[in-house]
Amino acid sequence: MNGGQAASVPGTWSATLELLVQRLAPRLRTFRFAEVRYRVKSWNRLHECVDDARAAIDAVAAERVLLVGFSMGGAVSISCADDTRVVGVLGLAPWIPERLSVEPLRGKRLRVLHGSLDRALPGIPGVAPSLARHGFERAQAIGVDGELTIIPGAVHGLALRARGRVVALPRARRWLELAEEEIRRL
Repeated sequence: MNGGQAASVPGTWSATLELLVQRLAPRLRTFRFAEVRYRVKSWNRLHECVDDARAAIDAVAAERVLLVGFSMGGAVSISCADDTRVVGVLGLAPWIPERLSVEPLRGKRLRVLHGSLDRALPGIPGVAPSLARHGFERAQAIGVDGELTIIPGAVHGLALRARGRVVALPRARRWLELAEEEIRRL
């Protein structure tokens, strides 16, 4: 599940998730990967992104699904976790606002990976690690199993797109190691 922004814009592919799939799919051949491309990617239209994600879960038609949510995709994934096929959520720098219910996570696992240097800067998206930590703690308070890992020196996500290419950001290798560990676990 991809990230988003305030403005209502057509969905695009995420460089972070593209890099994750490029690097992990060849090593995890028994797993299937699917990326949701929202019709409109905006946290102000989160309910529509959740609808798109639910449709994707149905389209994948797998018995067990691990939702991987980057940034706003963390909120989308948590919202969809009540689907009986979902075994857990892996949040990559997840946006877990206070108004988002964590109830769909009951009986599931929540793994959060976050960069220590992640911040929203003028013109650059980001999610403060404290926001993800607070969301994680709310989930733990209702009995959700999970783990939170702060990656020293990492920023918001694994990659960005520059001149049409996916470029790995600092500490991308560590993000990938931890993501692979969680995927194999579940």
